Amino acid sequence: MTTVIDCHPTAAKPAPDFEALKSKQHAAWSSGDYARIGVTLQIVGEELAEAMDLRAGQKVLDIAAGNGNVTLAAARRWCDVTSTDYVESLLAHGRQRAETEGLRIDFRVADAEHLPFEDGSFDAVVSTFGAMFSPSQNSTASEMLRVCKPGGKIGLANWTPDGFIGQMFRVIGKYLPPPTGVKSPALWGTRVWMDQAFDAAAAGIVAKPRMFNFRYYSPQHFLAIFRENYGPLLKAFEALDASGQEALASDILALIGEMNLASDGTMVVPGEYLEVVVTRR
Repeated sequence: MTTVIDCHPTAAKPAPDFEALKSKQHAAWSSGDYARIGVTLQIVGEELAEAMDLRAGQKVLDIAAGNGNVTLAAARRWCDVTSTDYVESLLAHGRQRAETEGLRIDFRVADAEHLPFEDGSFDAVVSTFGAMFSPSQNSTASEMLRVCKPGGKIGLANWTPDGFIGQMFRVIGKYLPPPTGVKSPALWGTRVWMDQAFDAAAAGIVAKPRMFNFRYYSPQHFLAIFRENYGPLLKAFEALDASGQEALASDILALIGEMNLASDGTMVVPGEYLEVVVTRR
């Protein structure tokens, strides 16, 4: 199945209130304990660091860093890393991980849409499953380009529309439709959006579909962990009555059942994402 996403919203749609949306998102990502999920995605940060060919001494900015997967991957390669997120509690997890490994990283609260850095401040700008959720996507892409120096690289890992997480968000959308006029985060997992957002300022864009396998004791275990700790899903369940919660849980388990590669009662579901490396002109 191929999903067609409209990258060009019509003028008839009312302009969304990005600040109000950002406030709701902040509350969602501040809820639960995303770090329990984030640490399982560490391999994605390591693979992105390799795809970007990060070098010792380079200045790297991690945007919407969460608990710091690509932050740590870059620091392990002796880069000079600044890790940012607009949720302080998420940065605290990254800071704790860095201290445990003895890594020197600058952690700063910052909004992806309004970065507090000078033009061309960084050799590399990165984000794994973070920048894609910003309400004003054009602003975030522009800020990434602005703070990346000419010849530098922007590296991204974004869930695709038809991958597991993209489909799970569509399931959630059946019960809680997204705000009018807001672009889908899954746009960032398409080459169409990458070209639209970055091509004019890029010397080159390399985009490769990759897979991350979600491995859990069972589909029910996955649902319990995500329902308790993954902010968007936690808030979705909170907004529904008992029957709605039961229906949402059933639909998510059905999706897992369709995609599960395991036949021993455990869960192994491939989650497609788009790995992107943009070279700044």
